[in-house]
Amino acid sequence: MEEVVLALVTGGFVGFLFTLFRLPLPAPPVLAGVAGIIGIYLGHKLFNWVSIFFK
Repeated sequence: MEEVVLALVTGGFVGFLFTLFRLPLPAPPVLAGVAGIIGIYLGHKLFNWVSIFFK
C-alpha cells in the first residue's frame, strides 16, 4: 500500500510541476494509458499461468 501512496504523491507532484511550467503531460490519453497498463499486467499474469504448464 505504501508503494501506491508514493506513486500517487510522486505523480501528483510531477503533474503539478509540468502544469506550472506549461509543459505537456508525459502521459498517454487517460483511457489509452489505463488500458495499456491493464494489458501489461494481464500479459504478465498470462505468461506466469502458461509457464506453469511448460515446466
